[in-house]
Amino acid sequence: MPPAAPRRRLPAVLGLLLLLAAAPACSDGSAGSESPPPEPGAPAAAADSAESPFWVDPRSAAARQVAAWEAAGRYSDAQVLRRISERPMALWAPGGDPGPEIRRAGAGARAAGRTLVLVAYNIPHRDCGRNPAGGAKDVRAYRSWIGAFADGIAGTKAVVILEPGALAHAVDGCVRAEHHAERYRLLSEAVDRLKRNRNTKVYLDAGSPAWIRNPADLVAPLRRAGLERADGFALNVSDFQPEAAARAYGAELSKRAGNKHFVIDTGRNGDGPLPGDRARSGCNPPGRSLGRAPTDGTGDPLVDAYLWVKRPGDSDGPCRGGPTTGTWWPDYALGLARRAKSGPAGT
Repeated sequence: MPPAAPRRRLPAVLGLLLLLAAAPACSDGSAGSESPPPEPGAPAAAADSAESPFWVDPRSAAARQVAAWEAAGRYSDAQVLRRISERPMALWAPGGDPGPEIRRAGAGARAAGRTLVLVAYNIPHRDCGRNPAGGAKDVRAYRSWIGAFADGIAGTKAVVILEPGALAHAVDGCVRAEHHAERYRLLSEAVDRLKRNRNTKVYLDAGSPAWIRNPADLVAPLRRAGLERADGFALNVSDFQPEAAARAYGAELSKRAGNKHFVIDTGRNGDGPLPGDRARSGCNPPGRSLGRAPTDGTGDPLVDAYLWVKRPGDSDGPCRGGPTTGTWWPDYALGLARRAKSGPAGT
């Protein structure tokens, strides 16, 4: 990996400091051998990560992009993108053999003394056959896959977001009725298999406030899927709903579901959903920004963590000029990072 641009050093004496302050800026705008200073208001990403209990993947697409841009002399863009690369994001386990990638990440998390955040996303009939269609081919294949997933994190402190969209698609009728019982059974079995690992927390995905409008409609499905034995539920995964709306929705759902705790995906909700564009607002909407940085210090007794579950910069699909679903899109990532707000509610 190319070395980072050298940092400025503090002057040794006050006189030198005064001379530097009085010196005119270079007229050609050249930075010489040094990288430009951070932009005004840029947050201290490394400091945020140090305060977070979650693991930062040094091999993420964002981290590799930072290195590539530094090697190409794009220091300003690289500095902005660190708002993503230096923060913890969920690892979406591959749908083939999840073991190798999970074990790699688990080793890194254990070495750093941090918690690994993972997404299990391989349920049969996933996304009702629509893009990104996929998932395990049948019940047996899924049981084998979730077993390998659980084995891979057996010795790692981990948080697992279980099957984004699986329950909401059953509730909204997208999944055919004949598959409902199978889906609830597999989710319930997955909860039990994952919870055999004493250091694993499991949150069943429950959609978002903009998806299933009445949280009461999710209570029975969540219970059938094993909510009582899980650590709670997850909200706003891959969505853009505001933090306050997700908290209020989660509190209502929690009250109806035995006071279960929840986590919220804040990766891209800094500016909320795209106004007036309901049909396409969930697919690479322009003008959005990063939300609150990942943390377990939420100040809300029901919210266990704010997480970046959908990795900021991964495309929602081939819409608005984006690449295929889940593909790293550096231009979109840079826009999210540039528009990020500093402070406790942003990044």
